[in-house]
Amino acid sequence: MFWNEKIECMSRADLEELQLKKLQNTVQRAYDKIPYYHDKFEEMQVFPEDIQTLSDITKLPYTTKDDLRSVYPFGLLAVNQKDVVEIHTSSGTTGKPVVSCYTPKDLDVWSEVMARGLTMMGIDENDMIQNTHGYGLFTGGFGLHYGAQKIGATVIPISTGQTRRQIEIMNDFETSVMIFTPSYGLYLSEVAEEEGFNPDNSSLKAIGFGAEMWTEEMRQEIQKRFGVPAYNIYGLTEITGPGIGIECTEQNGLHIAEDYFYPEIVDPVSLEQKKSGEKGVLVLTNLEREAMPVIRFITKDITSLNHEKCSCGRSLVRMSRVTGRSDDMLKVKGVAVFPSQIEKALLKIDDIEPHYQIIVTRPHRLDQMEVRVEASKNLFFDEVKKLVATKEKIASYIENEIGIRVNVTLVEPKTIPRSEGKAVRVIDKRKFN
Repeated sequence: MFWNEKIECMSRADLEELQLKKLQNTVQRAYDKIPYYHDKFEEMQVFPEDIQTLSDITKLPYTTKDDLRSVYPFGLLAVNQKDVVEIHTSSGTTGKPVVSCYTPKDLDVWSEVMARGLTMMGIDENDMIQNTHGYGLFTGGFGLHYGAQKIGATVIPISTGQTRRQIEIMNDFETSVMIFTPSYGLYLSEVAEEEGFNPDNSSLKAIGFGAEMWTEEMRQEIQKRFGVPAYNIYGLTEITGPGIGIECTEQNGLHIAEDYFYPEIVDPVSLEQKKSGEKGVLVLTNLEREAMPVIRFITKDITSLNHEKCSCGRSLVRMSRVTGRSDDMLKVKGVAVFPSQIEKALLKIDDIEPHYQIIVTRPHRLDQMEVRVEASKNLFFDEVKKLVATKEKIASYIENEIGIRVNVTLVEPKTIPRSEGKAVRVIDKRKFN
């Protein structure tokens, strides 16, 4: 096990003293070593010596994904190129990718925070971890891999795809921990059932999942299908990768490694800081990163922070489950809609599968939202009367969640595309000119 009791159970006063010292060092290095931040600080007339308390972080500029793209690829390096031993990037699906560089020390920190998190989940050197996250430039696969090796567990680096092979490996190697995205986990469970998987005869003891939005209902569905607890893992390429926050066995929020990452919650519009417990957008600052210290990065993930001590004994702040992204919000008929609200409604209903797509169109200048949902095998071949009743029930449940009526289409089982990574839940066909 990889348990850092000194840090994970540190008093808030001692932790904040440590954070301030690290923040001051980070700001000084950014000012001295990174022209981008040097110019930003000069422009805002804020200097390293101005950071005397943690609350002074509000004097520092925010960093956005567009800012990171503007200095692509190596404009945020605080070290010489020769000191970089590994590079990862975001997907770059909406422009230039965000580049993330690591020194040996950065990789060691990444390994440590991930190892701490796996230990929180009850994983140790005796476990066999099957990692279905993608390897390569994506940070997901390697982050889990490094943390698992740090605690001495055995890693199966199977990566994404080969779904039937995944089930075969899980059975033959007696995998005890599965790592996947929630949507891929649902797909795996379908194939596992076809292959005769029985949770009662499985070696599985835990699941780690992340990299996309999920609801508590989705977690319960995954736990029911695999027969083991599922723990949330949070991270993002811009800051380091997975391991920034991970749930302990209490499943009551993700503990953030605050000695390496300083979290804030801000209003999504005004960007003013919110109080503990209030929901808003998560902002993160690297406190001890050599290659690329990122300051006040606006993640766009909507969550809240709980500073009360966890019943597991850890004092590190707990981040609530991300309920959406400020840039994933759909405005339909003037109403703010998050895909997670649709998912929450669907997972309360029997006779349908937890696979869906949201299609938004604008015929005749009026927004229309269609939710396509897979019917169960029994329902799809049942009488029309029951199909109509189920559609009406789905529409009613969704309206109760989001406040507007949507069109519901029940489709044949296994006709909505499956994803081996992040699921495509929303197709917005509206044209905004």
